[in-house]
Amino acid sequence: MYNSQLPTDGSNAPTGPAMGSAIFDQRVERNGNERIRLLLKSFGLRTSLVRLKVIDALLAAAESERSLGVRGVHSQLLDLDIPLSFLSVREVLKRLCSEGVIMLNPDKSYSLHPHAVAMLHREPSAQGASLKA
Repeated sequence: MYNSQLPTDGSNAPTGPAMGSAIFDQRVERNGNERIRLLLKSFGLRTSLVRLKVIDALLAAAESERSLGVRGVHSQLLDLDIPLSFLSVREVLKRLCSEGVIMLNPDKSYSLHPHAVAMLHREPSAQGASLKA
């Protein structure tokens, strides 16, 4: 039986650092998304791709000590091939702000609320415990 995922050169499995790092990168991203999912759940919000990506963009900006406004977040998402309208991004930011997940800074940039940052940096078992309390 033919398996399109197996190489046709006679070797049994893909090898090399590129393959291993791709698997590792997927696992890291999934764990990052899981933290964000738990964060959204703790604020009583449903998970959506837009919310995950917006929070992820704000986290990445904070790690590189940059600030992002609506246009910056929208550009980040477009760079990731996530085709969302400017208005959709703005509405998600406004909703996350009204729920207390993020804050609108005086310079019109957005950042995660300190409480949300603290929740994201907790151990996964501690996050689960705080959701049950």
